[in-house]
Amino acid sequence: MGLLLLGLLIFLSVHSVRIVAEDWRSATIARIGPARWKGLYSLLSLLGFALIVWGYGLARQQPIALWDPPLWTRHLASLLTLASFVLLAAAYVPGNGIKARVHHPMVLGVKVWALAHLLANGTLADAVLFGAFLVWSVLDFRAARGRDRAAGTRYPVGTTPATLAALAGGVVAWAVFAFWAHGWLIGVRPFG
Repeated sequence: MGLLLLGLLIFLSVHSVRIVAEDWRSATIARIGPARWKGLYSLLSLLGFALIVWGYGLARQQPIALWDPPLWTRHLASLLTLASFVLLAAAYVPGNGIKARVHHPMVLGVKVWALAHLLANGTLADAVLFGAFLVWSVLDFRAARGRDRAAGTRYPVGTTPATLAALAGGVVAWAVFAFWAHGWLIGVRPFG
């Protein structure tokens, strides 16, 4: 569990700089340059992510059960992760109506993903991993919307073709992950 906690601390700390230290972030980027900032950010993110994966894998070998989720939570999680993948796709498809409406679809997608996995899993490692991401995404979404309001940011109205592309891309990515990649990467097949 220690590696999982260390990985979460590193990964989520790096991803929380804009939430807690926006001025420090801006000053540091100005001092060391955007390329070095992105390099350090990426390096620490990869380190944190690797420790999360390693620590979670170790914790899953000796699970500590907190509750036994009912079967229906798996079905709900599948539906929620579908929405999460659509939100993730909307973060990358320019000019779509989803991004125009929610403004920060990737962070909202992480929030939905974390909630889905909290509902469908009942071990301590699951609660720590998905609970940490849920708390982070709630705080980050709130901070990002606050920055938008302070800056007077306006998101352009999305177009129907771009919105349909985001929806289609999210559904296809979800299907590939749910029916194949989740089992291959995580060792759990959501659909048998």
